[in-house]
Amino acid sequence: MLDKKVSKLLNEQINKELYSAYLYLDMSSYFEERGLNGFANWYMIQAQEERDHAMLFYQYLHNNGEKVTLDAIGKPDKIFKKDMDVLKAGLEHEEYVTSLINAIYDAAYKVKDFRTMQFLDWFIKEQGEEETNANDMITKMELFGSDPKGLYMLNQELAARTYSAPSLKLD
Repeated sequence: MLDKKVSKLLNEQINKELYSAYLYLDMSSYFEERGLNGFANWYMIQAQEERDHAMLFYQYLHNNGEKVTLDAIGKPDKIFKKDMDVLKAGLEHEEYVTSLINAIYDAAYKVKDFRTMQFLDWFIKEQGEEETNANDMITKMELFGSDPKGLYMLNQELAARTYSAPSLKLD
């Protein structure tokens, strides 16, 4: 059985990951409406990743005999006026998610829950990659986004992104 605080934080993370999926879906929609289908694809894949992350937490809780409690998912509340607003909101959100994962890890560490810490190791690595990707998107947009040809090339690069889901089989 998991520590009550650790279990509560893991349960809450399911909701946070599903909210992240909603947020990225909203960002994808913004770019679809702008005619930037590559950017829309990139954020659609982000949404898929977040849904799968929620399922990893869901499965981990069930595998440890814990009750999963699903809460309402909040509506994304960001209003985007320009493309860079979306990219910066994406980085800000990933930094927030990193802080949430770190808080769960800290709670697990305090009660010597090494199994949960090991489970979270993948998410810690993943968050490092997510923050790097978000920073890279901002850098590329700053370099190329004001040039129509550069924006076109960046959009093409993002359109090529594909996704394969992580294994949801946890021991």
